[in-house]
Amino acid sequence: MSLPAVGADVDGELLGTWYHGEGSMVVFAHGSGSSRRSTRNVAVAEHLHRAGFATLLVDLLTVEEQRADDETRQWRFDIELLTRRVVGALDWLGDRESAVTRGLLGASTGAAAALGAAVRRPDDVGAVVSRGGRPDLSPDALASVRAPTVFIVGGADEEVLALNQQADRALTVEHELAIVPGATHLFEEPGALEQVTDIATAWFRSHLR
Repeated sequence: MSLPAVGADVDGELLGTWYHGEGSMVVFAHGSGSSRRSTRNVAVAEHLHRAGFATLLVDLLTVEEQRADDETRQWRFDIELLTRRVVGALDWLGDRESAVTRGLLGASTGAAAALGAAVRRPDDVGAVVSRGGRPDLSPDALASVRAPTVFIVGGADEEVLALNQQADRALTVEHELAIVPGATHLFEEPGALEQVTDIATAWFRSHLR
């Protein structure tokens, strides 16, 4: 489906259903060079769906922007643009069902956009999950985040782990740093992505109505 209200004609996919006044929705903010069809994000979304959450996987770039970014990488680190797109997705959901509680799951650069969106829409976001995220790309947002946040990082992803440790110390709300032993940035090792989905599901269950 098309979501022009996000500020650009981007595509999104809803998985699961929610009901008036009930249920929780998790919005995915994809990482650099990725899309709503990311096999990892789809796998996590399907797991959340089985756990009772609805999910919205939305492309943060238009088709034309993505095509240009594949060649020049000019948009993937534009955190302000990505943040505005995530905020637009939250507003789009709010126009349709204001009673549904919403969580954000950001991967890589999408985690920075998710944190920025949580700051701009504090009443709309009940929890944030960062998977292999780059919260350092949104440093001004960290101290202002009000939503409980968990950083999930691979133990072998040493550079990103160090960045997440710094970000974890900057948060003033309930937060956690969850390290998946032996996992690299994409959590491709056997069982690693399953650990990510378990941590994310538990976090959303604890913090979303």
